[in-house]
Amino acid sequence: MKRYIIMRLLYTVVVILGVSILVFIITHVIGNPVNTMLPLQATDAERAALKHQLGLDKPLMVQLSEFLSGMFRLDFGKSWWQQVPALGIVLHKIPATLQLVATALIIAVMVAIPLGIIAAYKPGTILDRVLTTASLIGICLPPFWVGLMFVLFFAVKLGWFYTSGYGTIRHLILPALTLAVVPMGHLAQIVRFSMAEQLNAQYSTTARAKGASDFSVLFAHALKNAATSIVTMGGMDLGRLLAGETAAVEVVFGWPGFGTLIVDTIGRQDFPLLQAEVFLVAVIICFINLAVDISYGYFDPRIRY
Repeated sequence: MKRYIIMRLLYTVVVILGVSILVFIITHVIGNPVNTMLPLQATDAERAALKHQLGLDKPLMVQLSEFLSGMFRLDFGKSWWQQVPALGIVLHKIPATLQLVATALIIAVMVAIPLGIIAAYKPGTILDRVLTTASLIGICLPPFWVGLMFVLFFAVKLGWFYTSGYGTIRHLILPALTLAVVPMGHLAQIVRFSMAEQLNAQYSTTARAKGASDFSVLFAHALKNAATSIVTMGGMDLGRLLAGETAAVEVVFGWPGFGTLIVDTIGRQDFPLLQAEVFLVAVIICFINLAVDISYGYFDPRIRY
């Protein structure tokens, strides 16, 4: 296990390095940020002076070496717009996003797992068809559209929740429910099909023949053996939420988190801030994947590293 973890950590370093270099290249291809930062009537001398101040007049390889050197020291420089350390800005925004994502994932798990188990226990019934169809619809719905519908109905029409903001449970519920819709559908589907497979397995038939109760077969046998698939999907959903889907929901609800920051950063072409954001997302996703892989050994003793 120790050797496996060390190898995965080395692999994580390579992935983060590759992603960071790719982002560096993309940010230098999409356009000149000087044109965004200065008014249209700015002179060529003013543009050249700002380009020199930002270090954009240096050869590309020099800029890349400086970027990589700073990255390994966790120093991405100062945000061009806010003039404070870029990593500090990102770390300040992360707690709000983690709160939103954690709440959404808890809601998804609490709803999807029971529904998936019920559908698997009653295969082919109307209930199974309804739950399966509902989960497929949930997967297909765009989160920003769901968020807008929730705002119009629950916030504007009924007045139960706030349309935007941060700080109370009434601010949190709607964006968390919106963000939970897609992972809820994913988890319900994977639970339903994994549990159905396990309930039809030979060991489940043997357990029933020996007099085991349905509850025991469902939870002591089938659910534990289906857990690896469920954990895998949960880890993928968590990474996907942090990597992109949260941004649309945060913008719709005015949630002051990491996703909103990314959208603003892209619009302003703030290279240091964007590079710090991508670095942190890559680190988080790599460690989520590592945690998921390690958990397999707990749920299935046959899996050993």
